[in-house]
Amino acid sequence: MPLRNVQVMPSGILPAKLACDRLAPKFSTRGRRGRALLHRIAKSQIGVGGDNGRLLADPGDLENTGGMAAQRKTSEVFGVSNEILPDSYVDRGHLDDRLRILLGRPTHIALRGVSKCGKSWLRQKLLPDALTVQCRYKKTASDIYVDALSQLGVRLEVERSSDKAVRFTAEGQGQLGLKLIAEARASVGAGVEGTWGTKTAPVGRTAGDLTFVAEILKVSGRRLVIEDFHYLAHAERTHFAFDLKALWDFGVFALVIGVWSESNFVLSLNPDLTGRVEELAISWSKSDLERVLLRGGLALNLVFTSAVREQLVELAYENAGVLQKLALQTLDEMGIAEAAVEQRTLDDVSAVEGAALHYAEQLNPLYQQFARRVAEGIRHRHDSTAIYPHTMAAILAEPDAELLRGVNIDRIHQVAHARQPRIQKGNLRTILQKFARLQVDEEGRGLVLAFNDANDDVTVVDRQLLLYRRYATVRWPWEDLIREAENNPTSDPEDAAN
Repeated sequence: MPLRNVQVMPSGILPAKLACDRLAPKFSTRGRRGRALLHRIAKSQIGVGGDNGRLLADPGDLENTGGMAAQRKTSEVFGVSNEILPDSYVDRGHLDDRLRILLGRPTHIALRGVSKCGKSWLRQKLLPDALTVQCRYKKTASDIYVDALSQLGVRLEVERSSDKAVRFTAEGQGQLGLKLIAEARASVGAGVEGTWGTKTAPVGRTAGDLTFVAEILKVSGRRLVIEDFHYLAHAERTHFAFDLKALWDFGVFALVIGVWSESNFVLSLNPDLTGRVEELAISWSKSDLERVLLRGGLALNLVFTSAVREQLVELAYENAGVLQKLALQTLDEMGIAEAAVEQRTLDDVSAVEGAALHYAEQLNPLYQQFARRVAEGIRHRHDSTAIYPHTMAAILAEPDAELLRGVNIDRIHQVAHARQPRIQKGNLRTILQKFARLQVDEEGRGLVLAFNDANDDVTVVDRQLLLYRRYATVRWPWEDLIREAENNPTSDPEDAAN
């Protein structure tokens, strides 16, 4: 039942009693008991975000929850999932509406945010039938087209000659692929060189060639989505950014999703995209994260007290994915696996601490592997100054707030240079530009720290790291590597940057 005649505060906060008065008819089958429950929920939420007497909720939060279902499992409401969990989904800052509007316009869209911040859920909600291409380390711009067209039943083979020219051959596989190739041929066939048959079509990597690829994407009627764009090498990102200009001219619009901290990153790769790409950033405020708990609590007939909410939000480090995981494990610690028949107030802060400890234990293999990969990468470099381990030690010694905001190269150099005077800022910048290679595995997964060329900042893109180091006894291998380098000097400082 829609909330009618409700005055919404500028911040999206409803007066507690008014919100529940309007919401109560939705639970009219529970009569007076249901109304009393809602008022108790409202009372428990008073003071969220410092707004005394107000319930921290967007009208949609109250209207669109599935109600209270006694048999609903907690894992159907909270947790990290490859599918959207609607009962705890929150439209932070009305980002859904803004993205929906942009998807209706002739423009590319760049969506940025740290790992597990909700980028994929947002894409799934608004573009459930997209052509989604997952980038990996060492993937090329050409591979994006190969992957996208394969989802349409079109096999795109890429041939690279000695002069670095690229040639595509397209082959329709199945009814859909053949149909799309036929339609693309009808639209642009006259402008594309090659012998056309019913099944295959050779197309060189030329302007006319990209027209053909674009036409297949266009006639499919599906939006091209590029996820984890940051995993591409800088040259490939730039290459694709120039392709985006051509795709825009052909009427094909892409959604590019990735992890970067500077504004208008895609535009910086190709200034010709000015006016042709719009960027949206996913970030989470404290009130947004508390709304996740409010929505999920309503669905499970549970009320998180302010103390529990505040601890969960603090440990989430401005990240919805971390909050979702912590919320579910906190309920596990409390022995709650499904919705309560009677409304229940959750006030055990120690359960949050127990959940965080358990979460940190689960993360141990992940970050031990991260440490091993980085250590092995460092050992393969001849480095008498130990610039790599000194840099890692300097970065990970920074407090949470600095890693969330971004640690500038000047600060890193200050600390690393104090540890080893031979470390120069120029060499430091060079190795930071290669930082991703040390961290990711063969599939391009595992990025934890990212360097931003535009503002020379290093940020933590996997916020779980902050929770891990808070609760786990971590012995990073950097100091051992420094001692090894000091005992076995083999090169000049310049060599470390190569």
